[in-house]
Amino acid sequence: MESTPDVVATGLTRAEVAERVASGKTNAFVADTSRSAWNIVRANVFTLFNGIVFACFLVLFLVGRWQDALFGLAAFANAIIGCVQEFRAKSALDRLALMNAPRALVLREGAETEIAPTEVVLDEVLVLRAGEQVPADARILTARGLQIDESMLTGESDPVDKQPEDEALSGAVVVAGEGTAQATRVGADSYANHFAGEAKRFSLVSSELRSSVNRVLKWVSWVIGPVGLLVLNAQIIVTGGYATVFSSGAWVQAVVNTIAALTAMIPLGLVLMTSIAFAVGASRLARRQVLVNELPAVEGLARVDVVCLDKTGTLTVGEIGFDEAHPLAGLTPEQTEAAAAALAWYAASPDANATARSMRTAYPVTSPLAVADYIPFSSARKWSAVSFEEVAGTWVMGAPEMVFGDAATTDATELGRTVTALAETGRRTLVLGHSDSSLNEADVDSERLPDGVTAIIVLTFREQVRPDAAQTLEYFARQEVGIRIISGDNPRTVAAIAREVGLDVAEGFDARQLPEDDVELADVLDQHTVFGRVTPEQKKRMVTALQSHGHTVAMTGDGVNDALAIKAADIGIAMNSGSPATKAVARLVLLDGQFSHLPDVVAEGRQVIANIERVSMLFLNKTVYATLLAIIFGVFVLEFPFLPRQLSITDGLTIGIPAFFLALMPNAARYVPGFLRRSLSFAIPSGIVVALGLTWYTFVARGLGVHEEQLRTGATVILAVVGIWVLAVLARPLNRFKVLVVGAMFVLLIAVFTIPLAREFFVLVDPGEDLAVALSGITIVMVAAIEVVRLLHRRFVLTPVVGPASGRTLEPSASHATAPQAVAGIVTTVVAVLAYVFGILATGFGILVFLGRYETDASASVFSLTGAGIALFGLLVLAVAAGVRRGSGLSRLMLTIFLGLAIALSAIVLVFGDRWDWGAAVTAAAAAAIIVLLWTPPVSRRFGRILESSMGATVP
Repeated sequence: MESTPDVVATGLTRAEVAERVASGKTNAFVADTSRSAWNIVRANVFTLFNGIVFACFLVLFLVGRWQDALFGLAAFANAIIGCVQEFRAKSALDRLALMNAPRALVLREGAETEIAPTEVVLDEVLVLRAGEQVPADARILTARGLQIDESMLTGESDPVDKQPEDEALSGAVVVAGEGTAQATRVGADSYANHFAGEAKRFSLVSSELRSSVNRVLKWVSWVIGPVGLLVLNAQIIVTGGYATVFSSGAWVQAVVNTIAALTAMIPLGLVLMTSIAFAVGASRLARRQVLVNELPAVEGLARVDVVCLDKTGTLTVGEIGFDEAHPLAGLTPEQTEAAAAALAWYAASPDANATARSMRTAYPVTSPLAVADYIPFSSARKWSAVSFEEVAGTWVMGAPEMVFGDAATTDATELGRTVTALAETGRRTLVLGHSDSSLNEADVDSERLPDGVTAIIVLTFREQVRPDAAQTLEYFARQEVGIRIISGDNPRTVAAIAREVGLDVAEGFDARQLPEDDVELADVLDQHTVFGRVTPEQKKRMVTALQSHGHTVAMTGDGVNDALAIKAADIGIAMNSGSPATKAVARLVLLDGQFSHLPDVVAEGRQVIANIERVSMLFLNKTVYATLLAIIFGVFVLEFPFLPRQLSITDGLTIGIPAFFLALMPNAARYVPGFLRRSLSFAIPSGIVVALGLTWYTFVARGLGVHEEQLRTGATVILAVVGIWVLAVLARPLNRFKVLVVGAMFVLLIAVFTIPLAREFFVLVDPGEDLAVALSGITIVMVAAIEVVRLLHRRFVLTPVVGPASGRTLEPSASHATAPQAVAGIVTTVVAVLAYVFGILATGFGILVFLGRYETDASASVFSLTGAGIALFGLLVLAVAAGVRRGSGLSRLMLTIFLGLAIALSAIVLVFGDRWDWGAAVTAAAAAAIIVLLWTPPVSRRFGRILESSMGATVP
């Protein structure tokens, strides 16, 4: 519709409004929801993996074996946590609203009317006044001193003067003046709602942990079907064959055995533990005023290697502050007084912009001046002029180069030298000029300066930088994280702010010169740090260009103009002072706007990654050995050596429960890509050791002729002890808390094997003397093999991680070691080897004593406690041996305590024995000698301080 004089004066009629409403030309905007509730539930519940688990769960219930269906609880927990996580993200996205104004003021049939912004129609005449928000994209019809703040949309921090025929964007705020405008784009077509539509597109944050776990689940899904058929066939054959199995009812046990094999292959607990670790991390960050919109974002910032920062509202608080007045030479006291009065008027003027208002404290109004003629400030002219009735002449304030041209930029003039020197310090400069001639009507109409304007004072202004910005950027620099400052402001201004927060930059790059080609754009981004005059679309392109070079990118901002870039970034970070759009699409929101929280987020993410990498080895180890056992027992047609409920013992007490504690412990290890490769490089060989050991045990048990319940009990004992040792190995570096966790799990396992009700529920019986001896020997071999696997894993896989990044001081090479250092190395190695041997022997002996509890004439509790204590003591000595070898002060202390106990026991034997016991004497002397060696230089210098000790390097 054309803007006829009648329309400008009266607005639309009721009939015209009704016509537009009927044709759908309204400002109502209902974007497609991020994801429907049904889609979220379907994605988290109706998956192939959950289908397999719930099918197994249902089958066990139908055949009356609910005791073996405990594994289903983990699947339920996974689905619930996943749904809750995505519902939180959906809720945040659905609250997205760029239009915060509750009412819109329009002109209809000659009268001003307040309506809801959604009721605005195309061609509506909008009434714009200070404080109003523009409800739809519009074309200015009339304007009187009209200034609109579009910083949240365009990134330009200064208000923009609007003249007739200029465009006003929806979501912008009128900060000064008044006017009318005609709506040109409404609803989904408007500029602001275009951003909303883009931002509402749902996407999960990129997570290496989640993608790696999903990859493992996908691999297992591929093999679980064929393996399941192979196992089922074997179980049917060993329970009587196809001819009789269904008529005799033996098929039930065949099905239970098959389900036990299949569910053991599924690392359900790993998915659950990852979600719990994310949730706990998000809770911790919430206490630090960091809101996590999506849980995997806790991990994400730890992987970031480039942070893109918006200037306004991010590095700065979005406000301009007056810095100083710099009088030029030759200024008389009378001119100084008159200039102060003029500056006071500019600062107090009703249409003063933010820059002028910042001078109110420095230049308060003492005696009001009456205006004779006035040319208001324009962002196009970048100056304003005023003549007063009480003061002769005209006062001009504006950008130096716009008022005085080349004279403000050359070293040939005092003004040029002053402006140039001040600009190089990063401050904004304005100039106050004076002319003896007053403004006349022609000057005002043509908006021209009077003749003879001379520079009086140069004024400088600073943007208020966030006090925590510099220290946070320094932190990222130490962590080798690249910084890119991307702003819609002038490149020089942005570069000045960058220098103020500690970045070493000469000048900013004007984004208007950015190449259109994405490859060339990525190259420019690698070469420059500061960019100005960047449009919202360019911000998004810059983020994706950095990602194309393999960078993991974080983007911070607060304006709507940042929303698309924040959405495209791997991790989007918004200030709480920002727009609802930006906060809704951001992964993280800094609730108090403090940049200093970002190091906390990085530390939390590193803890999650490092700890989940550690516990993933536990779960993947189980997946590997369960898959191999299923294949081996299917190929050799052997009955599966576990019931599902028996696997629940080992899963819960050697993997699930301790993994929960390990996943939440402090861990500052630096992020290194390759999480899945490192995890599998331990899980696969250790899983092979467990699978081969259990297969070896099964053949031995069958050779001894034991029945199935005895075989399953022995297999459960082996898996429990080896599982405890795998836990102890992966819990390294040990500390008091980890020793407590490992010990507690061992005690709980002993309780399960000892309490009659638990023994009956889990079908645990006497394995027999011969089988007890056999399984003890097999367990010892498996424990030693696991230790070798971990040693090789640390040496050849984790070694690149260890070093300056992890805070460990590398030892001198052997070729540069002194003689005392060489002797110390030999001594500690010998002590470690002796401790290894003693630990292995003690573990095996403890298992034998423990299994003695099954003898009919023995006290079960005495044998259980004694055997458990000896076995646990042996495992701890093994752990200590590993710590001694790596120079752990805590491990040295623990070994000293163990040796002290040996000395005390030997002394008791020597004192109260009937005759001299040379064995006890030698034991006491050897133990005392080792203690002296461990605490005497040069050996003692190899060990760290006890309180700082972690029994090894900080690696997963």
